[in-house]
Amino acid sequence: MRIREARAAETEAIRRVHRASIEELGPAAYSPEQVTAWAAGCESADYAATIESDDGCFVVAERDGQLLGFGSLSFDSPEEYEASADAEVTAVYVHPSATREGTGTELLATLERVARGRGVGTLGLSASHNALGFYEGHGYERVGTYEHEFSSDEATGVTGEIVEMSKDL
Repeated sequence: MRIREARAAETEAIRRVHRASIEELGPAAYSPEQVTAWAAGCESADYAATIESDDGCFVVAERDGQLLGFGSLSFDSPEEYEASADAEVTAVYVHPSATREGTGTELLATLERVARGRGVGTLGLSASHNALGFYEGHGYERVGTYEHEFSSDEATGVTGEIVEMSKDL
């Protein structure tokens, strides 16, 4: 497996991984209505803009030319968080066929290395309930919970509980 910077030309492959991860792993923590609303956001997500932005980092994991997962980081300090954070992990998603193989761990470790290299002291993130164990296993601590509208850009009106987490680097 190799972790590298994402390319804008890979947006459809990233979209497929994102959707598969939500649809197959999300039901462990959320209702079918919540999972459907969450996955709806994949259609309008502008992965290319995030990949090309100077305000973050977007990486992919691949093996034998197949995309296994992706992760992204924003260097903007999240204003809506309870705890103070210098930057935010905005995504770590792994295709269901590649879970429990270290893919998510490598993606997250890469994002953390990039953040440290940019002088980030504290990372924040918003975790779905099905990802809590993963993040806690990597040193993130729960800060609080909040209700989040799944795919708010699509105006789904469907909400669910999300957990704010942070980690000092």
